[in-house]
Amino acid sequence: MVKKLFCLVFAVVLIAPAAVFAQNNVQRYVDASLKTDTLLQNAAVSLLAVDSRGRTLAQWNPDQPLVTASTMKTITAGVALDALGPDFRFETRLATAGSTDEDGILHGDLYIIGGGDPTLGSKSEIAEDINLVFAKWADALRGVGITAIDGRVIADDGFFGDETVHDNWCWIDYGADYGSSPSGLSYCENLSFYRVEPGLAEGNPLAITPVESVYSRMDLRQDAVTGPERSGNKLNYYASDLSPVGRFTGTYALDRRVDTIAVSNRFAALTCAEAFASYLASGGVSSSGAAAGSAPDSAQTVLISYSPSLRTICGEMLKKSNNFFAEALFLTLGRQLTGQSNYSKTASAVEEYIAAAGCRTTGLRQDDGSGLSRQNFVSPRFFCNFYRIMQKSNIFAPYLEAFPTPGGEGTLKYVLSREPQQLRGRIHCKSGSMTGVRCYAGYVETSGGEMLSFAIMVNNYDCPTRAIQPKIEGFLKQLALYERQ
Repeated sequence: MVKKLFCLVFAVVLIAPAAVFAQNNVQRYVDASLKTDTLLQNAAVSLLAVDSRGRTLAQWNPDQPLVTASTMKTITAGVALDALGPDFRFETRLATAGSTDEDGILHGDLYIIGGGDPTLGSKSEIAEDINLVFAKWADALRGVGITAIDGRVIADDGFFGDETVHDNWCWIDYGADYGSSPSGLSYCENLSFYRVEPGLAEGNPLAITPVESVYSRMDLRQDAVTGPERSGNKLNYYASDLSPVGRFTGTYALDRRVDTIAVSNRFAALTCAEAFASYLASGGVSSSGAAAGSAPDSAQTVLISYSPSLRTICGEMLKKSNNFFAEALFLTLGRQLTGQSNYSKTASAVEEYIAAAGCRTTGLRQDDGSGLSRQNFVSPRFFCNFYRIMQKSNIFAPYLEAFPTPGGEGTLKYVLSREPQQLRGRIHCKSGSMTGVRCYAGYVETSGGEMLSFAIMVNNYDCPTRAIQPKIEGFLKQLALYERQ
């Protein structure tokens, strides 16, 4: 299943350990500014930079796999673009089961059949507004003569199977907005939105009320209280797919303004069905409510909705570091490569796909698509091997275009902020951050047009991230200043 152009390059891009160029500016910076920095003495650091020929420019423990955080998304994006194609689009089907009488009454159920689309109902700029989507669905029903539904609006989210929560994610991440996980029928990035207002005095309960995309049967437990002034937002939200119960804990500062926050919705498919049933009712099309279920083989397709292209989704995913999009792509790869989409089999299939492309997988342990799991371990040498493979592939242009650049939109907006945009614009890389983890990986184009590949990974540091950030940015700057001797 590996595309030919992806395979053809393997013989020339494998990067074997090589001698470092004699004291170029990049290695000098590593030796003088990184290896001697007391902030990094107790940290685990690994890095590698190679030139367009695969020769080493700078290294420090390049074969040491470390926790990746969101740099893992670059691997997910590369494999997805190659295996699925840059123009791939997710599908969501609207289908009916039953018969429609002469009065336009559907005697049966209406199904929303998910196809893994992570953008359905998303607030991202790349997604179509959900009201426009619902309007098209309603128009399609009117087009086939349906004026009422003597049945239910049923959410079919079986596209990804039953595994909705990753085994190795931290419990505190499950309820957070960045920890929402995809389902076969996703809706609003599987998020719910609540209005939070502090009490009148420290220790008072908060006023937390549902705003949007909240499952109607959700039992909200509220143990959070108003915190001291200037203590910020220290709320946590806990949720499970076992029952519709959510719990807020923590504090929200007394002087903090009223705000709307997003948390994970483990019943998003049902929320989607409820929302569309409500939309239909507002337009005079009645139904018996919403439910979950599997569409029968006899169901008749009324309309197919399509997501934005995969190249567009990958750009949003990398630039905004969207975990939800990354996990949807990862599980879709599992379904594409194996017919199943559980995490374990998907990880094995992706590794086999990469190996079949000629990229040695030593130094790769991928556990999820986004990097949220702390069981993701990758070495800088693997990153550079992989990037070299991608550089020679026929989908390199959309792949490189998806990367953020310092000063551009997304997570790198303020990186190297004091440097001229001419230098910043030649850096294409993904950042990755967790507690005690700071990584950057990607490409740097020199002023002479040579494309370098690199990864710099720092784990287990015991200082604020802002303290080591200038050192990492200095490494990026030296790469951009490099010129072949």
